[in-house]
Amino acid sequence: MLPWNRVFRPLAALLLAAAAATVPAAAHASTDTAAAPSSGWNDYRCKPSAAHPHPVVLVHGTLGNSVDNWLALAPYLTVRGYCVFSVDYGQLPGVPLFNGLGPIAESAGQLSAFVDKVLAATGAAEADLVGHSQGGMMPRYYLKFLGGAAKVDALVGIAPDNHGTTLSGLTRLLPYFPGAEDLLSAATPGLADQIVGSDFLTELNEGGDTVPGVRYTVIATRHDEVVTPWRTQFLSGSNVRNVLLQDLCPLDLSEHLAIGLLDRIAFHEVANALDPAHATATTCASVLS
Repeated sequence: MLPWNRVFRPLAALLLAAAAATVPAAAHASTDTAAAPSSGWNDYRCKPSAAHPHPVVLVHGTLGNSVDNWLALAPYLTVRGYCVFSVDYGQLPGVPLFNGLGPIAESAGQLSAFVDKVLAATGAAEADLVGHSQGGMMPRYYLKFLGGAAKVDALVGIAPDNHGTTLSGLTRLLPYFPGAEDLLSAATPGLADQIVGSDFLTELNEGGDTVPGVRYTVIATRHDEVVTPWRTQFLSGSNVRNVLLQDLCPLDLSEHLAIGLLDRIAFHEVANALDPAHATATTCASVLS
């Protein structure tokens, strides 16, 4: 990576964070992540409007939770008239707050139950899913194997590890440490499932990346240091739109966390993906939208 990227990335993140602060503030996270702040977010009284008929379910990433991952994006969407809900999944016994570590197939089952709960509360026929990192990839298991395609109109993945990750090459070192892979699988199966070539990913991607009837959007950043190589985030198939953030704003230096947590340029693309009929051009100026 070029040295100037290391210098200017914190500055870019600071500017994006300052812009994110202009949206209505969400309540502080608590130890009970199931009781996320509402003001339209996780408000089960919310009824989707004709303009936005699908409730939006936010799916956090590895080591995230239903509150902390969405302190910027959730209010960004609620202020635009969406009914927004966020799910917790992949919890391990005795590990609070840091979720997404359980077997991903089981996490997809948790997502399935949560979507059913949201649809029952809102009366909507379908939901839209927006996920960050593992949260952008895991829903594909729900869509493909658990009947989710009939209940979901769109899946938007922000830096999703759709084809696994090498973690900047670190995963290739595991075979040199006897027992390391077995320990990883036993202790944190959700991490092991995301390594390139895992049994989970082989099953997920066999026969194609997508299923009929669902619109897919992937939003990636060239500076991703977690899901690597970053091009593996993109999907192939019908009804797919792959977006590289730097094609929209070359000045955007967001990496893996920033793109999901506070990047309003990425958020603008999320809004476009949820409502393509009223999409507007995403540029560097979208940080102020």
